[in-house]
Amino acid sequence: MVTISLCMIVKDEEKRLGQCLKSIKDIVDQIVIVDTGSTDHTKEIATEYTTDVYDFKWIDDFAAARNYSFSKAECDYILWLDADDILLTDDADKLKELKERLGPDVDGVTFLYHYAFDEEKKPTLVFRRTRLIKREKNYKWKGFIHEYIDVNGKVIDENIIVTHTRDHGDSDRNLNLYIKKKKEGVLFNSRDQYYYAKEIYYHGKLEEAIRELTKSTTMDLWMEDKLDAYYCIADCYQWQGEYKKAREAVYPCFELATPRAEGLYRLAKAFQEEKNYASAIYWYESIFGLKKPDTSGFIFEEYWTWKPHLELCCCYYGINEVKKAILHNEKAAEFKPNDGAVQYNREFFKSLEDKKA
Repeated sequence: MVTISLCMIVKDEEKRLGQCLKSIKDIVDQIVIVDTGSTDHTKEIATEYTTDVYDFKWIDDFAAARNYSFSKAECDYILWLDADDILLTDDADKLKELKERLGPDVDGVTFLYHYAFDEEKKPTLVFRRTRLIKREKNYKWKGFIHEYIDVNGKVIDENIIVTHTRDHGDSDRNLNLYIKKKKEGVLFNSRDQYYYAKEIYYHGKLEEAIRELTKSTTMDLWMEDKLDAYYCIADCYQWQGEYKKAREAVYPCFELATPRAEGLYRLAKAFQEEKNYASAIYWYESIFGLKKPDTSGFIFEEYWTWKPHLELCCCYYGINEVKKAILHNEKAAEFKPNDGAVQYNREFFKSLEDKKA
């Protein structure tokens, strides 16, 4: 059986760290906690689970902190988590089983990451990350923010899920760090440029976001990030009411990969906003014939499931095909039975029936 060191970097995580460590403590063989400047009780909580608690002076570089945490690992493999991540019971059992069968020829293992959830606790954003890394390979983290570890040996995929538990607000931390690095003269690579543009996008600065996202698409960017950049550009144009430009932003995605729900939804939505319901219906319905890609990129489940049905309800009502509108509202309800729009539509269609009676 292989041994595993859990390595974490933390700061002011007294509300989350305990539940994270409780979910994993009986599986790993070593727990390394690197604190980057907590002013709450984070370090005290950490010492309840391990004696390997270290301080690291924060230098505006997440990769540096993670590499320091990895330097303290002593086991065969290193597992990394954030303080707001947990393993649910089934996934903890899967990791125990993986420890029993993992061979020494494996350099890295990817887990699924359930990052965001709807009000019914169903995952809305799922992607893969390399979570388990062979220590002796000495792979390094890269990137001062939105850091990643480039494992270029034998990597296998496992259906172990890491569950993210934090509700993120509109923090300025990441954007401010990018701005600081730019002022310091740091040259952004394609990944830096993409995530910098995404922070601008999150902050609703549409013109600037379009400009910076477009710049990222001209760089040597990972295909999955490039697809997402085009989707975000389409969103910006959509929010500005420039629907033709929104569609044009989606078209390059078809050169990069086979059509995906994230792109077809935006294409359809732009037609719908122009009341071109026939075209919108065509593209929304095309989503249901797609095969979800096996990718480590972002998959937004809502675009593959209930959202197209909800919009088809509106589109079919727009061309006076009420029965089909009702059908798609009920299809959306199969995924989101308590959604406010679904309930509103039900009441609306019921009122139409009552008027006829």
